[in-house]
Amino acid sequence: MSRKKEILKTATLLFATNGFNETSMAEVAKASGVATATIFYHFNSKDDLFLSVLSNVKDGILEEFSQYFGEKTFESGLEMLEGSVSFYLYLAGSRSEWFLLLHRYYPYKLAEENETCRRHLEDIYNCFVDIFEKALVQGQADGSIGSLPPRKTALVILSTVDGIVRFKNCNLYDAGALYNELIACIRKMAANQNQKQ
Repeated sequence: MSRKKEILKTATLLFATNGFNETSMAEVAKASGVATATIFYHFNSKDDLFLSVLSNVKDGILEEFSQYFGEKTFESGLEMLEGSVSFYLYLAGSRSEWFLLLHRYYPYKLAEENETCRRHLEDIYNCFVDIFEKALVQGQADGSIGSLPPRKTALVILSTVDGIVRFKNCNLYDAGALYNELIACIRKMAANQNQKQ
């Protein structure tokens, strides 16, 4: 792994667990096993490092979902929706540092002033909503999903799923313990009730 990638990986973990203000460049350098000057060789400032981390998280999420959909086939839009929700939860567990970072306050505060940060956050959340919306539209076309506004329903699903991940990340509740109920709830909300089983 290149030094820059190692720095990004370490900074992601530190920003996710400690927060932006509580993470120093010296701490990132020490945890990465490089000199502080090396950090500044690759990144102009702490904000620049943070934006690079956010961009890296965005690219990672897009790549993971792209790979998932490249390897899976679904018999219906409803099955695709359930698979997408399941993969979201899997990704939130396997890449917990990404979701911990997204659940911190600082990225959204920075996004108020920094257009690049705002764009990265919008891209990440639009990716999630687009995935759920695509499954809903496909399901409406194949008859497995009822007549619902796809974009708004996708936003409700994302809010629900991400809320469960937040419970897990705050050590309030085990997300896995809610999996069956979550899928049943989404199925009840989205499934075409008039479709013959």
